[in-house]
Amino acid sequence: MPDTHFYRYDDYDRTLVSERVDQFRDQVRRRLAGELTEEQFKPLRLHNGLYLQLHAYMLRIAIPYGTLSSRQLRKLADISRKYDRGYGHFTTRQNLQLNWIRLEDAPDALAALAEVDMHAMQTSGNCIRNVTADHYAGAAIDEIEDPRIWAEIVRQWSTLHPEFTFLPRKFKIAITGSPNDRAAVRVHDIGLRLWRNEQGEVGFEVIVGGGLGRTPMIGKTLREFLPKSELLAYLQATLRVYNRYGRRDNLYKARIKILVHEVGVEKMREEVEAEYAAMRDGALALPAATIEAITRQFAPPDLPARSAISGPVEAQRLTDPDFALWLKSNVAPHRVPGYAIVTASLKPAGAPPGDASAAQMDGVADIAEAYSQAELRVSHEQNLIFPHVAVEDLPQVYRSLQTLGFAEANVGKITDIIACPGLDYCALANARSIPVAQRISEHFANLARQHDIGDLKIKISGCINACGHHHVGHIGILGVDKNGVELYQISLGGDVDFGRTAIGTILGPAVTADKVVEAVDELVGTYLDARQEGERFVDTYRRIGAQPFKERVYAAV
Repeated sequence: MPDTHFYRYDDYDRTLVSERVDQFRDQVRRRLAGELTEEQFKPLRLHNGLYLQLHAYMLRIAIPYGTLSSRQLRKLADISRKYDRGYGHFTTRQNLQLNWIRLEDAPDALAALAEVDMHAMQTSGNCIRNVTADHYAGAAIDEIEDPRIWAEIVRQWSTLHPEFTFLPRKFKIAITGSPNDRAAVRVHDIGLRLWRNEQGEVGFEVIVGGGLGRTPMIGKTLREFLPKSELLAYLQATLRVYNRYGRRDNLYKARIKILVHEVGVEKMREEVEAEYAAMRDGALALPAATIEAITRQFAPPDLPARSAISGPVEAQRLTDPDFALWLKSNVAPHRVPGYAIVTASLKPAGAPPGDASAAQMDGVADIAEAYSQAELRVSHEQNLIFPHVAVEDLPQVYRSLQTLGFAEANVGKITDIIACPGLDYCALANARSIPVAQRISEHFANLARQHDIGDLKIKISGCINACGHHHVGHIGILGVDKNGVELYQISLGGDVDFGRTAIGTILGPAVTADKVVEAVDELVGTYLDARQEGERFVDTYRRIGAQPFKERVYAAV
């Protein structure tokens, strides 16, 4: 098996994770023995990724910056078999959730994760959560610098940080190293964008105060250009200001986005810069040797030379229409000629978005080992990525994915739906998300029709917390409850593309569950009738506005 080309735990990391497992094992023992009340136990379990949902405990497993090895994926499959019901759910935070964990089994599941250098720490609670990154990182043709290097540095700094363990509210950081933002950095508490200035130096644009949920906001630029070596000092200064002034009296106004909105970005910048000035040359200044040591761990794989054009690939493209569509939607350019980035769609028609069985996880691990340097990525769009596939191997990868049910040629299309677990699992949800996503994907299952419609992002949330990112969907769908009836509010025009990030606008009154598919069909029909050459759904919406869509939807439903 090839060596991994990302950070490998050292003895310090393994000791920390092992001790944390032992600590939590004792906490669970005390809870089961009645020595801890649920109120006392709750913050302890949350900081170890254990939620109590509608029907059972849920374990949320961290996949830092969305990168994992085939060995780690096999372990996730094994854990899902032993301690859950044989499947897992990949999330918009590049995590994996197991929805049926028993409390008494949770410490053993964490111990099994530790065997492959994984954990569930800080996947919940009012702390710095799993740091997310571009799922094409290290392979993207448009990449300025691999953001995972910096995500790992932030991970090490933020793990069990004593000052930021009990923040006013949860805190999410995302990093991109490309001008095409595949990490949605402007809708995070802090977004970091690597870019090159006129002097040729690479540094960070620091974006603060983005977020979705009850009060969706687009982040503001706090620093246009931050030298890379000063990243941790600037993050610490920002978190300190938030910890000092963030509200703790109102759960709904506790996020940093509310603080930035209330005091203004200028005042926020003034406070952060003052804090930063006092520490920028201190212990958090990153030495070049430290940066270089971590950068070496992310050295790209030594990929053998391959031809950029493959006769068998081109022949199959001409004779197999589904394969041709798959090449168009699920295969992206690689920085190395002769290679490609392949997305395995976890959205086959009628399936819950982001779900994978243990057998499917094992199968994906096999493909990664055979064709992608034993390396995988999880996208915030709830798909799995093979980052380093030789062009000549694409037919074999396609056939293997077909066997698993993950070869749907729909990436970026109308059935590539993001959806949270909703009321089927989540105690916070008002309505079901999964059945709505399933019905939409079944209705639009025809691949030729999907590709004619073009790029269209549907995102569904079962409650206002917006784990399904509905605010930034081209079509966003929010489940609401009205007098015990599940209704669905539709918004249009959301986007996370860099330079065009937008919060969607509510179309009108919510519709009943049985009318959602019909409403989406009318939205698509309006777009197809009005689109101009080269326009996506969201482009047409921006040009003609909401009224034509609104009139057609409410005339039908």
